[in-house]
Amino acid sequence: MLVSVITCSHRIDRYPDLVEAIESLVVQTYTDLELIVVVDGDKALYEQIMTDKVPVDDVILNDENMGLSKSRNRGVNVASGEVIVFFDDDAVADRDWIKELVRMYTEYDAIAAGGKLVPLWIGGKMDFLPEEYYWLIGATHRGFAEEITEVRNTFGSNISFRADVLGSLGGFESELGLTASRKGAFQGEETELCIRMKQRFGKGVMYNPDAIVKHKIVGERVKIRFLLNRAFWQGYSKRVMEKLSTDSLGEEKSFLKKLIVKSVPNRIGGMVRSPSIALIEQFVFLFVLTIATGTGYVYKTLRG
Repeated sequence: MLVSVITCSHRIDRYPDLVEAIESLVVQTYTDLELIVVVDGDKALYEQIMTDKVPVDDVILNDENMGLSKSRNRGVNVASGEVIVFFDDDAVADRDWIKELVRMYTEYDAIAAGGKLVPLWIGGKMDFLPEEYYWLIGATHRGFAEEITEVRNTFGSNISFRADVLGSLGGFESELGLTASRKGAFQGEETELCIRMKQRFGKGVMYNPDAIVKHKIVGERVKIRFLLNRAFWQGYSKRVMEKLSTDSLGEEKSFLKKLIVKSVPNRIGGMVRSPSIALIEQFVFLFVLTIATGTGYVYKTLRG
């Protein structure tokens, strides 16, 4: 089974990260791969890739910055694989990553599959950030599935689809996703696509916790302001998703229930048994980030 892996990149300063990402794909234990890089509007980055002969099968250059969704769709248009995998230029894949994703298709009859994202702390670990909110930094959070099971969606740097399914859905919604000029606002392109997939095919994404990708956490992502802003816009996006499908927030409701019933009592117990500044900070931020997310949700609700 040929697997096409699409990696999008848009900044020359991320070139070393892109090279490391590709190197982690070249050494995969699953070898029937097609590697595609889509350069989103940075000609200097494209020329550097071509000059250094980065070991990929195809490099596509967008003449201007089109955004992540459109770039992914361009990659899909040239891909030849039976399965299309999406990866990021700030990620590093475990050697068995693709093998574990493929296993979901061959053993579980999946139409989409994803795996676990583990934070790779480059800018120093944020001791104040509770693991329940790791999803804000693009990592799998505490409370997510711990076994092979069907979920609504996984993160965009560790998600894959059968090519025929992705084609029938028309790919990612081009108006969603990050662009150079749209850093905040409504994202959730993977969620929106997977909602449409569930509505049409009656299946979600098969999650395999052994399909592991490490996500680099650097610079801005370790700042409190970034986390609060992201939490707000994630809440905003979740309200938009709810309007698209009344049952789209099932995982968020489950998350809140676990937060109230399990996480809060466990954290209180932990602070009583072994009090520390870090545990207190995490407990405070558990509430702060929940409020920020809820504020974004209410803001969108009031705006209509």
